[in-house]
Amino acid sequence: MRRIPERKVDIGPDATITLEAYADTIVPGEKRWPGDRAIAGVSAGGGAVASGALDLLRWDATGIHDGLEDLADRVNDHARAYADKAGLTLDPAVPPFVSLDYDDRVRLVQALTAPGHPEKDFWVLLSLFCNMAFDSAAHLHTAEALAEGHPGLTAMGITQPDADGLWRFQDFGYGRQLADPHPDTTPTGSPA
Repeated sequence: MRRIPERKVDIGPDATITLEAYADTIVPGEKRWPGDRAIAGVSAGGGAVASGALDLLRWDATGIHDGLEDLADRVNDHARAYADKAGLTLDPAVPPFVSLDYDDRVRLVQALTAPGHPEKDFWVLLSLFCNMAFDSAAHLHTAEALAEGHPGLTAMGITQPDADGLWRFQDFGYGRQLADPHPDTTPTGSPA
């Protein structure tokens, strides 16, 4: 069972909304409220943000937790340059990346993660963690995430554990049993 994060790095509100917008660009979801600027609302259901992307990014186990403010500043600098080049007017009420519409966010992230971009490693790593929050809930206990309706695990059809908290699968993945269990295997599935 995974450990719950013990230390989360605090980040400011501009970095938070910027990184939420980045996470929503990677795995989009629906707006949390009508005026939500971070979430573009291009998909139904919860995306990376609803799956806890910011909690995962702020977790010290990621190794990028201390650089989140810098990553937010960098993507905002890139958003300013992108907007200047595209002739877009940014809303000064929100950070530049948040001000971009969803399609422009996607184009910018595609450019940042493209082969040959000098900062590609930063943006690919950030994107992977955003996706990881959705598809594995790496920052949460799986059973607890499922009990709380985690959007990604639910969307992928991950089943609830048995009453004792363990997963047992009655149907074999290949449609048939490939081998008999070792005779010394315990009832919990562990080797003796």
